[in-house]
Amino acid sequence: MKLDFSKPLFVLAPLAGYTDLPFRSVVKKFGADLTISEMISSNALVYESAKSLKMIEKSPFEDPYFVQIAGSDEEVVKKAVQKLNAIEGIDGIDLNSGCPVPKIIKQGAGSALLKDLDKFKRIIETIKRHSNKTYTSVKVRIGFEENIAVNIAKAAQEAGADFITIHGRTRSGGFKAPVDYEAIKEAKSAVSIPVIANGDITSFEKAQEVLAYTKADGVMIGRGAVGKPWIFYQLKNAQEFVDEETKLAIIKEHFLQMVEFYGEYGVVLFRKHLHTYSKGYPNASQFREKINNVTQKEEMLQLIEEFFAPLAA
Repeated sequence: MKLDFSKPLFVLAPLAGYTDLPFRSVVKKFGADLTISEMISSNALVYESAKSLKMIEKSPFEDPYFVQIAGSDEEVVKKAVQKLNAIEGIDGIDLNSGCPVPKIIKQGAGSALLKDLDKFKRIIETIKRHSNKTYTSVKVRIGFEENIAVNIAKAAQEAGADFITIHGRTRSGGFKAPVDYEAIKEAKSAVSIPVIANGDITSFEKAQEVLAYTKADGVMIGRGAVGKPWIFYQLKNAQEFVDEETKLAIIKEHFLQMVEFYGEYGVVLFRKHLHTYSKGYPNASQFREKINNVTQKEEMLQLIEEFFAPLAA
């Protein structure tokens, strides 16, 4: 088995617009145990939308690798799974039952599934029954409007999920409410399958605290890795601090992967990442102004070197 739950698992959360192939390959290379595609609608998979197929592509570093799907219609989910069965190099299918976005909720998918645990179970069972992949996992919130984390975890286990990731907020809590780590802790002690904790894990110290408190089998980090993908390097190497040299190496690797995947347009797309990477650095605003007009790979690489390298020296 590719996933070893005998020690904490460090997982990159799917984040629309951020955890594309270049970003995933970088965190994987520098310490993440598992990477998962951005969320893909089952409908889009069934209709083989070019964009969705592009989103499934993975980097050679990504092993193990999961694809996350969203859906609420058992027949459509079954067909989506069959499409994924034909694609090599996918180790698991993750069901999104946590997305709070209205567009997804209207379709009865994402966190809407938590309002009907019988349906939630049927969707997991459908994936489990038809998938030829090693793992079936589920990402959930602790409830739609109120905390029912224990019931959700038990339902996922009964339906055959191999493990479950719990984001410690209800759907109503959006991304602003305090994360209920107690709910994750209770869910963890109620089931025998592994439980991964998720929500506001933004630093090495916070990850350690959450693991110790919830007794979870790992942590999933999403927004805490944007602008700080070295959080996985820190966790993997048990290092509270990460030197500037390592940061520079990771930023450059990310940039080069972007250009390789998106071509020259990767230079433009990388600007938003550099805005985040440069936060808190001296002269960051001048640096941002400069890069906002850059379209050439060599010029951008030079500016990255000039800005971050002196700090790494």
